[in-house]
Amino acid sequence: MSDLALLQQAEALAPGAIFTPITNRVKFWLGLIAFAIVFTAAWIDLELTYSVLAGGFGKLGQILGTMVPPTSGGQLERLLWAIAQTLAIAVLGTVLAVVGALPLGLLAARNIVPNPMIHFIVRRIMDIFRGIPVLVWALILVAAVGLGPIPGILAIGFADIPRLAKLFGEALENADERQRDSLRATGSPDIGVLRFGTLPQALPVCLSQCLYYLEQNFRSAAIVGVVGAGGIGFELDERIRIFAFDEVAFIVLLYIVAVTVLDLGSQWLRTRLT
Repeated sequence: MSDLALLQQAEALAPGAIFTPITNRVKFWLGLIAFAIVFTAAWIDLELTYSVLAGGFGKLGQILGTMVPPTSGGQLERLLWAIAQTLAIAVLGTVLAVVGALPLGLLAARNIVPNPMIHFIVRRIMDIFRGIPVLVWALILVAAVGLGPIPGILAIGFADIPRLAKLFGEALENADERQRDSLRATGSPDIGVLRFGTLPQALPVCLSQCLYYLEQNFRSAAIVGVVGAGGIGFELDERIRIFAFDEVAFIVLLYIVAVTVLDLGSQWLRTRLT
């Protein structure tokens, strides 16, 4: 049997494996051309010239040079307090998010609230607010409440409520129906089915998600601090403004250590939950 006959036989057994249909090749090239056009237009619109990039990397090199050696500037105690405040913002923001997300998660779960209208409304509201970044919430709340940790806590809480509510709802929906059905068979009311049949299955998943969001919120707390919401981000912004990049390097290193410790602790707790 010739090579061509073997190829034709293989193509007959698995269409498209040997000879790619023309339509697929056309779609590929059209997609590639469209991507190239969009990429080129974005490059031109953003004025990303070689001189701009070279100048930017040159300044970056100078800044990195001034970061060595890192120094606390004699304010180690103040920086440690700022790290602690950042952690407090993250913890309180996460707690606020969990408290707000629990009832929404229950309403969003089809097996808890079978009413399709309520389920649809809650899901759409969560979809709308889930698209608002934490930094936008922080800018709005700093303008409304003022500088300090309170707008940071509220920003993290408001940003995470719809996200956690979606995850809580999905965890509740994925609960094994057999355990719930066995409780119903014994005459248990709906609240009993929820308490003893659904929540014990969903709780480890929800707690794991809460720990993950706590890790993320520690990072978010540093970001919102840059816009005036307190914590280590505020200290970092102050030193960048006065070009004290040696102190900036020290803050970054201190923050990396704190993030590493928090991540390890969270990972240890998650292994205990699963």
